[in-house]
Amino acid sequence: MHTADATPVTPAPSATGHSFTGSDGLPTTALRLPRPRSGSAPGPACDGSRFRLVATDLDGTLLRTDLTVSARTRAALVLADRAGARHLVVTGRPAASCREFLVAIGYQGLAVCGQGAQLYDASADRLLASAALDLDLARAVVKRTEEELGGRPLELAVVTAAPENRFVITPGFADRVRPGWGLVGSREELWAQPIEKVLMRHRELPDGRVAAAAALAGGDEVSVTHSEKGMIEVLPAGVDKAVGLGRAAAHMGFSPAETIAFGDMPNDIPMLEWAGYGVAMGNAHPGLIAVADEVAPDHDEDGVAAVLERLYGRP
Repeated sequence: MHTADATPVTPAPSATGHSFTGSDGLPTTALRLPRPRSGSAPGPACDGSRFRLVATDLDGTLLRTDLTVSARTRAALVLADRAGARHLVVTGRPAASCREFLVAIGYQGLAVCGQGAQLYDASADRLLASAALDLDLARAVVKRTEEELGGRPLELAVVTAAPENRFVITPGFADRVRPGWGLVGSREELWAQPIEKVLMRHRELPDGRVAAAAALAGGDEVSVTHSEKGMIEVLPAGVDKAVGLGRAAAHMGFSPAETIAFGDMPNDIPMLEWAGYGVAMGNAHPGLIAVADEVAPDHDEDGVAAVLERLYGRP
């Protein structure tokens, strides 16, 4: 794949308790989304020559359930590359946990990680920008969210600050502790070191209710998104995938109209709304399907490849 230009970005402190200011001078405030578009079948307007940037989520989109990228999808990415398009990964995973996937597909250049909080140069294995979440603010939002839920306690996790970006959980957050995760005995231990985000879940309440409570509790002080089942994420204010995609696209010299974006969960809504053409996977959350221009096959059926083959020709 083409290598994206990776102009260094220097984080600087802000008055809202987090840092995410780049030398490019691009705005980092949260985007106001336009009215959702109705999903539709692909039409003549979906022309491969129009799209010079292919932005894809990883989990549930480019990656199959077994966390691999199929041979068909790899070949389709090569087709796009030969047609002059560049592939940009835009993922909720922090850079530390997506390196192996990027290496596996020979990915080069910029990647947007951490729900838009990180700009990562995969070619140099170097983090160019990162946003941190103020610890006192994080604790306050958790407390207020539980109050919004009628005093029901949440299970919590955090992603520690870059470059480590370790996933640390309370005992009831997951059924098992995966390799590389940290486990704390009490939630107070979560606030022992700088963090980039907090993840919330409740074993009985639906994710939508938890997300709504967190959004009310956080107000304009944080960003709240839903990335996968059982994981409601609280991030620094002004952080989402549209902001990260916009920053990366500006570095690479692409506009929204030249961008086609693929995703599967509500955290991908800002990205699809930013792009000139948005594609929801067949396995996508109904909220994302509602704003997509097209619904592709399931990620386990190589939905990204199916669309790219139509745009850029078959191998």
